[in-house]
Amino acid sequence: MTRRWIPTLLLGLAAAALAGCSTTRMVEGQVQSFSTLAAVPSPATYRIDRLPSQQTPAFDAIAALAEQSLARAGLQRDDAAPKLLVQIGVQAGTVPRYDPYWPYGPYGFYGPYRGYYGWGHGGWYGRGWGMGGLWRMGEPTPLHRRAVSLVMRDATTQATVYETSAVHEDVWVADPAVFGILFDAALTGFPKPSGGPRQVRIPLVPPSP
Repeated sequence: MTRRWIPTLLLGLAAAALAGCSTTRMVEGQVQSFSTLAAVPSPATYRIDRLPSQQTPAFDAIAALAEQSLARAGLQRDDAAPKLLVQIGVQAGTVPRYDPYWPYGPYGFYGPYRGYYGWGHGGWYGRGWGMGGLWRMGEPTPLHRRAVSLVMRDATTQATVYETSAVHEDVWVADPAVFGILFDAALTGFPKPSGGPRQVRIPLVPPSP
């Protein structure tokens, strides 16, 4: 008699798990920003200054996500009369994830650098990333790493007035939407962000069916 509640409890937990799968996912970004601005520039206009590697139609979607985040931060795009020049950077790659119990220790048999898969020089958009070593069967799934950066310069003096970046690592990936979330995270607190590295959590709303 005392165990009749167990099936009911299991059904309740299953329902809760299914409900959790349908909820909005939170994206956590590691953010660091530097600013010399005391207030939002006037006029609050900007132009995106694309690098040579970004002069492709494939970058348009990334630029559009950045523009949406800049608009939410109170800035307007005006290519003819910009107050700020904005340079965008994005990164996409994979980093290792170690299981402390596989096999027989935190780094297995071959030490901490076994199976390294990381960034190469110039890993920002248009230049790819580097790879070294090989993953062995049974190792933990690597983490997807996504990163964005924004550098703002005064259009008249060319002085850098704002610099910010956001990095996200997880076993799942949702490109390109996650880049939009990271741009939002990177611009949190603009133009006077909190000092030092910080964590920013923003919901990733699933697209409407």
